[in-house]
Amino acid sequence: MAVRRKASIKMLRKDKKRRQHNIEIRNDLKKTLKKFQALLTAKNSTEAKAFLKQVFSKLDKAAKKGIIHKNLANRKKSRLAKQLLKAA
Repeated sequence: MAVRRKASIKMLRKDKKRRQHNIEIRNDLKKTLKKFQALLTAKNSTEAKAFLKQVFSKLDKAAKKGIIHKNLANRKKSRLAKQLLKAA
């Protein structure tokens, strides 16, 4: 086995932490989206409308940090807004 340099060991450690952080943000985003869908299916359009702002914020933050692609965030926002209009 090749001998690793200290820098490469540190990079592996940092990458592991970053990956875990990104997974946590992605999971949180999924939970938020599911909660919004639950509000729509329960016909709570007023609560869903208020909650949509939080969903947009989380999508924008994830896109800004590069966890999801910018166009994916915009596409999801557009589709969620359409669903809310349909439900209202």
